[in-house]
Amino acid sequence: MGPRELNGADLVHVFCAREAAPVIKSYSPELIVHPILDSRDAAQEVEKWLPRLHSLVVGPGLGRDDLLLNSVGGILEVSKARGLPVVIDAVRPCSAQDGLWLVAQQPTLIQGYQKAVLTPNHIEFSRLWEAVIKGPMDTKDDSGCVLRLSQALGNVTVVRKGEQDLMSDGQQVLVCNQKGSSRRCGGQGDLLSGSLGVMAHWALLAGPERTDSISPLLVAAWGACTLTRECNQQAFQKHGRSTTTSDMITEVGAAFSKLFET
Repeated sequence: MGPRELNGADLVHVFCAREAAPVIKSYSPELIVHPILDSRDAAQEVEKWLPRLHSLVVGPGLGRDDLLLNSVGGILEVSKARGLPVVIDAVRPCSAQDGLWLVAQQPTLIQGYQKAVLTPNHIEFSRLWEAVIKGPMDTKDDSGCVLRLSQALGNVTVVRKGEQDLMSDGQQVLVCNQKGSSRRCGGQGDLLSGSLGVMAHWALLAGPERTDSISPLLVAAWGACTLTRECNQQAFQKHGRSTTTSDMITEVGAAFSKLFET
């Protein structure tokens, strides 16, 4: 993803398996699609593009194919070597927890990498907890659990999605309770991770001196959660129970302006 200052993402590069490329390309002419993720030298192929990218979003639609997951592991390693901010998400709750499932299997992939952001839902958070903490979780202290998991991962930013979005960098916890709607759409998490990829670059570019000494990635996480909830609310006001994530995407411009430009 290549954002230009604070004007949005100019270009989005999609690295995917060969058979998925035609379908993805048909979504929008703005997408630059690279059908290389299922090749055995995928990490090296993606690495060639990293100098042009400002952030990386891993996970949506990935699945659990061993070759793909090995490729993603290699891509994470070369991205960390370049200091690229990385958002790791999963696909819809009814499917395999791809990107986050990989981290649950191999926490060392992001251990201590403080430019990484994980965006688990409740179930994915529990799996990460079991993999990293290996002990009982205090279900009465959600904020404390998010804080503790972040610390155990070496202060990686963790965003636990839910009725309230809780996020921590291992030092403090922010809560996003921006009003959304009672209609949670399939794919809404993809909007969150995509907007977070852009805002992560913005926040790191600004630095802590312009984020009130709060971790830039924590500020980015709060901003992306707030934006997604506002899009959800605005779309629901227009479409009611038939609201889809596509309806939410059309609200991004108006929601961003309302939240951050007025």
